[in-house]
Amino acid sequence: QVQLVESGGGLVQAGGSLRLSCAASGSTFSIVYMAWYRQAPGKQRELVASITNQHGSTNYAGSVKGRFTISGDSAKNTVYLQMNSLKPEDTAVYYCHASTFRSGYWGQGTQVTVSS
Repeated sequence: QVQLVESGGGLVQAGGSLRLSCAASGSTFSIVYMAWYRQAPGKQRELVASITNQHGSTNYAGSVKGRFTISGDSAKNTVYLQMNSLKPEDTAVYYCHASTFRSGYWGQGTQVTVSS
């Protein structure tokens, strides 16, 4: 089992920045990769960014490439999402996800609201 706790969401003006954190606990040795997803009202949950545990390879949605950066601190079992140049369309609940070979785990989500 893996437990995930997100933090760092909030209200920010367009053009501003936020950093989300996702702290993992439990069987963290089994995690293959971690990712951030987001879900806006009335829309499907979408992948924002992911990072592999072994090589630190990253992947981004086209809509955030160049503005968001995913990174990990293995010593703290924490993954971060640095979000710069935020836009109103980035408003959503952001969820942390961890994948093992057997299962996937979700955090409770953190709200990000970008005002215009």
